[in-house]
Amino acid sequence: MSRHIQITFDAHDPKALSTFWRDVLGYVHPGPPGVDLPADADPLAAWEEFLARIGVPPEQRNTRSAIEDPHGHGPRLFFQQVPEDKVAKNRVHLDVRAAPGLQGEERMAALEAECNRLLALGARRVRREEPGPPMSAGHIVMTDPEGNEFCLD
Repeated sequence: MSRHIQITFDAHDPKALSTFWRDVLGYVHPGPPGVDLPADADPLAAWEEFLARIGVPPEQRNTRSAIEDPHGHGPRLFFQQVPEDKVAKNRVHLDVRAAPGLQGEERMAALEAECNRLLALGARRVRREEPGPPMSAGHIVMTDPEGNEFCLD
């Protein structure tokens, strides 16, 4: 039997970090439980209204956030507020598959284009690893706005 997984990020600002990853992955913020949102509704605004309605104090409304694959294929990402800073390299990281099936210069050009898009969203470039056949097709190491490493692969 297979299992569904959720990937959890510790964060200082769950809403901002979930919005970054939403835009990176093409995911969506789900609406609050029991709330039917029109197609053009802002799920984050709906959450704010929902949390206010159930009595969650304003200072506790950004303690968690989540995003989901709108097609239901990828894992759900959950973001929980923590007080401590990130202090070491991630032992697990995401590989964002930005150039599947491409090789050589075409692959690296696609990765560079995606890197530029993510820089505009708030990511930081760490380094580019050149292709090294037969084991490596090349990738770009980046960090999200809170310093979590990921790779463009």
